[in-house]
Amino acid sequence: MRNLLIGALFLSLAGSIWGGMFIAVRLSVFVIPPVPLVWMRYGTALIGLSALMVLTHASWHIDRKDRGLLLLSALSGQVLSIVTQETGTMMTSAQTGSVITAATPAFMVVFAWLLLHEKLTAGRIVSVLLAMIGVLFIVFDPDQFAPGVWGGVSLLVAAVTWAFMSVLLKFLSGYSVFTVTFYSLLIAFLTLTPYGLYWLLTAADYRAMAEPSVWGSVLYLGFFSTIAGFCLWNKGLLYMDASIAGLFMFFQPVVGTFLGWLLLGEPITMFFWIGFLLIAAGVALALRGGNTTAEEKLARQR
Repeated sequence: MRNLLIGALFLSLAGSIWGGMFIAVRLSVFVIPPVPLVWMRYGTALIGLSALMVLTHASWHIDRKDRGLLLLSALSGQVLSIVTQETGTMMTSAQTGSVITAATPAFMVVFAWLLLHEKLTAGRIVSVLLAMIGVLFIVFDPDQFAPGVWGGVSLLVAAVTWAFMSVLLKFLSGYSVFTVTFYSLLIAFLTLTPYGLYWLLTAADYRAMAEPSVWGSVLYLGFFSTIAGFCLWNKGLLYMDASIAGLFMFFQPVVGTFLGWLLLGEPITMFFWIGFLLIAAGVALALRGGNTTAEEKLARQR
């Protein structure tokens, strides 16, 4: 029971940090556009992550046969997913971003079936359909002043590509979490560097960037959302079954919605709650299928 409580604490903190991430994006993305913002976020995170790798004596080696897979996972998750996530959050709201991207576990069911040949049950198919319907409720919410359809589509792409990356990482489970994360962020940072530098040298508003809300958001996204959130989540997974742990991802939309209402004055509509409940039902149904304990998973990795 004690280990379960410790795991719940770590996972709850990770989900809450990711909920706050969408507020940080909304506070900074109108000064620093999505692509440069992701670039600066990763540059900040790489500094802290490099220090962590040195302190923990993590291995820097990636086998040649796994480098292509690492490249694909980084481009799909750390580049495409995060850029579309922050673009969608800019075009919609913090609460919409946090809820739609919380549908990721349901989409993982499909990719696990395609890539890992896991059994695709009727319950898992229903879970994906519920999540998709929930997303549509939020995207086409008539109670919003300006329904951000393209923003919602962008967030949906973010959820799908993050799920794809998450399943690809199953093939890299033999490496340290720090090692895989470091190289994924490095690939993404280098990919975005040409545009990031171009924007920084030609279009950046340095006076606006000097505002505490802006540079503070970049630091939050780099150190807390990217490093702390990821480490807390993976540490929490060691203490409980993954099918239970996945449910703690819903701290993300709950915190994101609450902070969006509290700090940004974003309304909470009935269509939003219907969509949220449908996504929650879909993800919960998808997560019921896994019964592998953390100890068994660790044993296989050894």
